[in-house]
Amino acid sequence: MIVASTSRPKRRFGFSKVRPGTPGELPLQFRTRRFGMRAWQVTGFALGALILSVILSSSAYELVRNLALRSEQSADLRQAYVSASLVNAGLRTSTPNIVEILSGLEVPSGSTPFLFYDSKWYSTSLQAGRNVIPVDLRHIVSNKSPAFQRFILNSKVSMAVGIPLVASHSYYYEIFSFSDLERTLRLLTYSLALASALTTLAGAAMGLWTSRRLLAPLEEIANAASEIAKGDFETHLVTNDSDLLALASSFNSMVDALKNKIAQDARFASDVSHELRSPLTTIQNSLEIINHRKDEMTPRTRQAFEFLVDEIARFDRLVQDLLEIASSDSTSTNLVMEDLGTFELLENCFRSNRSSGFILDISAQLSGTRIYADKRRFERIIDNLVENASKYAGGLERVRALRVGDSLRLQFEDRGPGIPDHDKVRIFDRFARGSGRDRRMLGRGTGLGLSIVQEHVRTHRGRIWVEDRNEGGSIFVVELPLQVGQDVLWETTFETGASVDEVS
Repeated sequence: MIVASTSRPKRRFGFSKVRPGTPGELPLQFRTRRFGMRAWQVTGFALGALILSVILSSSAYELVRNLALRSEQSADLRQAYVSASLVNAGLRTSTPNIVEILSGLEVPSGSTPFLFYDSKWYSTSLQAGRNVIPVDLRHIVSNKSPAFQRFILNSKVSMAVGIPLVASHSYYYEIFSFSDLERTLRLLTYSLALASALTTLAGAAMGLWTSRRLLAPLEEIANAASEIAKGDFETHLVTNDSDLLALASSFNSMVDALKNKIAQDARFASDVSHELRSPLTTIQNSLEIINHRKDEMTPRTRQAFEFLVDEIARFDRLVQDLLEIASSDSTSTNLVMEDLGTFELLENCFRSNRSSGFILDISAQLSGTRIYADKRRFERIIDNLVENASKYAGGLERVRALRVGDSLRLQFEDRGPGIPDHDKVRIFDRFARGSGRDRRMLGRGTGLGLSIVQEHVRTHRGRIWVEDRNEGGSIFVVELPLQVGQDVLWETTFETGASVDEVS
């Protein structure tokens, strides 16, 4: 058994490559199918149990049926010969009374005796005539040969026995009903069918139990992988199953190697960024001194100087973004998670962006709720998305804050031209640049703003994506886990130059 030391499975194991241009998309053979491994295993066990039980039940039924039929047939033949002997003895008298002879026979319940004597037919039943006796049987018996035949009489299986009485020149017939035998066989059929159904259910239950045992390690691996994908590299697999030791060991080695690689990359980016801070600060100070004598420069020199100032400012922003990404990549120990009121947090974060001229709608369902978040990173998420829309999409039209299930959803609706479908995923990559006429990604930014947003959202165990806006433009959607509380209506609008207290 494998257990993740910190705690859903893929469809199957295998190797595959994601096609270029479809980041994050599952390969074709990994897409969800209607029947999973567990369903196939349960179905296989159930079908196996059903087939086995049907074979055994059919064999048992045929065996019991043949034995019962032979036993019943032998008993009826003996009875018919005994009755024929008594009738033959009665007919040997000088003045035989046929009615008394037939009435005096002790025949089983449901059987009917017949006698053909002196060209006449006699019977103890007023309802059954000689026509119920099969013609083929009568023909064989009339040739002085005893015989019996099974046939259907009134939708029931019956057996007719014919015995020639040579001494008295007569023929004795007796019809036996197999109703009791049919009733017994029908009850046996129901019992075997019920046993087959119970066996099938037992097989399905066994398959379910077995599949759970077999898939439990995969579920633990999937849970561990999910925790690792969320940034918890302390997750390892622990098992006492000798067959799974190699798998657990390989998985843990992979996690450690991945953790070391990410730590090395983060340290490298952090070291490089820190090393760049000193010369960058020196250059900025020097430019500040030169800026005081900008009036003495020629127009061409002043233009070059202003271009240099812009590039140095962009370079400074790039270094700051690299430092923040390195901090996010290294560990989660620098997180300062707090239990905060959702409304108060949103109010404080959007207060600094009140001059951006967008409408803020906070759903009534969010008032009274709580959220577990790092205030600095949460504010950076909002600031970066507002700044991104302001620089590359003509600004924000509206920001909606609403509750979806147990999550907080923020929708940033901009006025831009929209984002092509093939860029909606890669737009969050580091140093991503758009294609075609996508002005959002062709600006002079660092290409790290949306990547930082994605990293901060991930550290809060949330997700972010882009949708098209019906009125044109795009909607950046951020979804974060939320603690649910009571509901009170709150709606406010931020207009250019307006403070929070001035807006209702």
